[in-house]
Amino acid sequence: MKLQSFAEYPFVEGGVCAAKGFRAAGICCGLKHQELSTTAAAAVSASEPDHKPKKNDLAMIVSDSECAAAAVYTSNKVKGAPILVTKQHLQDGKARAVIVNSVNANTCNADGVEKATAMCKLAADALQIAPEDVIVASTGVIGQVLPIEPIAAAVPALTEALSYEGNAAALNAIMTTDTRPKEVAVSFQVGDVTCKLGGMLKGSGMIHPNMATTLTFLTTDCAIAPEMLQRALSDVVRVTLNRVSVDGDQSTNDMACVMANGAAGNQQITAENANYVAFRGALYAVMLNLARMCAADGEGATKLIECVVSQAESEQIAETVAKSVICSSLLKAAMFGADANWGRIACAMGYADCDFDVAKVDVDLASAAGKIAVARNGFGVPFSEDEAKKVLLEDEIQLLISLNSGEAAAVAWGCDLTYDYVKINGDYRS
Repeated sequence: MKLQSFAEYPFVEGGVCAAKGFRAAGICCGLKHQELSTTAAAAVSASEPDHKPKKNDLAMIVSDSECAAAAVYTSNKVKGAPILVTKQHLQDGKARAVIVNSVNANTCNADGVEKATAMCKLAADALQIAPEDVIVASTGVIGQVLPIEPIAAAVPALTEALSYEGNAAALNAIMTTDTRPKEVAVSFQVGDVTCKLGGMLKGSGMIHPNMATTLTFLTTDCAIAPEMLQRALSDVVRVTLNRVSVDGDQSTNDMACVMANGAAGNQQITAENANYVAFRGALYAVMLNLARMCAADGEGATKLIECVVSQAESEQIAETVAKSVICSSLLKAAMFGADANWGRIACAMGYADCDFDVAKVDVDLASAAGKIAVARNGFGVPFSEDEAKKVLLEDEIQLLISLNSGEAAAVAWGCDLTYDYVKINGDYRS
């Protein structure tokens, strides 16, 4: 997938370790085997040679100094215990570290909050900081008790492994059904000071708009007040992560959080001025690309679908239409088959919860293979099925919808629906 670049926000290496003063690490503490029965675990161990590397399942991100911190959380009514604990810890707008595990979501468990709190204390004791300065997150199977013992045993080694180049190991630890790593970092100017902002994301299934759609961790060495950090994050999430859908299922555990340690040395951003605009732009550049990566790596997906709705009366109308289209299972299946059945776009637009004039709608299909008109003024127009198929066989497809009623626009991202999605989710726990 091609990254979308912005001249004023050049890409840099390092992900969550790109900004000054951030270390990260990821190790395998064995949660996967803990989730299996004793017999099954023995069988897995016997089938895996000792030299075969095991996937990381426990990660940590740490700042050398105290950070301003902000987060947004899943709007699912069923929330994982880590969400509840992190919300409490971030009430003062400060944090210093993140500890996160995969394999087990620690959700719908009677001892969930106790285990999430214990994870924070384990990290805090190892780092010699306050437990309240630790953000905790979990992802994986819902409704299974989280074994704290392997985490407790691994925290000393995890802390020892912390490195200013540890971003890849940490990212590997949070991946579940993800097939590829997702991280981006950029540099940007705040006045005459160069700052950096980077992030990593896990997300492949249970992805649906209206935060959260993922576990996303962001770090920056820009100095910014907590309230401005929260404002920027909430604004940018609305036009990035909130516009991604893979399967219409919204996770119980997901959040996006950002820590800012001020190590770059810029004058602290305390108001919506030019420096705030520069910071928010950097956040957008990173989160836009993370959102696209998330959609492109949807479970079983072979194509990234980008729906661009333009010339709408309002951004809300444009957004509602775009989301409705990328969430359509029929449309997603048609894209998998490279079938230019634009009627499925029209159908999905028609049940969007907003008003627009159908008689003004134009639709085009586009990709690296070209662009083809399929509808004008609400009606289909003649087009070559062969040429349309060439357009839709590319791995990045644009659905271009003009409502011809105003100046507003919005973009949403999704993916095709394939046979493999059912295979993956038919045996998710194994």
